Amino acid sequence: MEYIRCERSETGVETIWLTRPPVNALSGALLAELAERALELAADATLKAVVITGDGKAFAAGADITEFDTSGGENPVGNNFRNAFDALGAIPRPVIAAVNGFALGGGAELALACDLRIGADNAKLGFPEILLGIFPGAGGTQRLPRLVGPARAKELIWSGRQVGADEALTLGLLDRVVPAAELVAEAQAWAESFGRGAVVAMGLAKQAIDRGLDERLATGLDIEADAFTAVFRTEDARIGVASFLENGPGKAEFVGR
Repeated sequence: MEYIRCERSETGVETIWLTRPPVNALSGALLAELAERALELAADATLKAVVITGDGKAFAAGADITEFDTSGGENPVGNNFRNAFDALGAIPRPVIAAVNGFALGGGAELALACDLRIGADNAKLGFPEILLGIFPGAGGTQRLPRLVGPARAKELIWSGRQVGADEALTLGLLDRVVPAAELVAEAQAWAESFGRGAVVAMGLAKQAIDRGLDERLATGLDIEADAFTAVFRTEDARIGVASFLENGPGKAEFVGR
């Protein structure tokens, strides 16, 4: 692929690097490659977890503005983002954004499409679309309020301001902050910590959480019940229950099936 680079560790963690210098602007071509790889990963039973980061000084400094169509017609940009981010969210494994440098506009929305976000101490996140007379259209108006609450989401979107790593951590935009030089290694270690566990159960829990957020509580509980029934069909469940009965908690060695 031309705009992303993928590396798989021996522990089953895939690191995806965005490689479109100078600031990894999210063009339609890059998003198509990301969607293609995400669909492949969703069907990969050997995958344990995913880390996404940017090559160079930025995670992703937004959409490629040269591709915007202001004529008022059908705009394919939104579809490109939707396809890529939906595919990313459908990967049934932990997906971690490692935010290095700038994550603005579509770049911040890419981080929101991941399950967890770890940021470098020099990271800057924001939604500057309002300064162009538009607003975040790649999930920002939906994923952001679900993460930080509606009032904070409106303030960030209406102001277009950028927030540093410490404020992003306080707001809940980031889950962890580490020194920039340690970012990728820390993200990969975090991913590997999940990868050693019952990743199929994690995937089922992820789907139950994500689907349940869009439903009434009663419907969400039905989704959970179906997933709970399915998890007992996994080999990891048999291993985990048997290990607990024989050795107590925390001793199981899962196989990811």
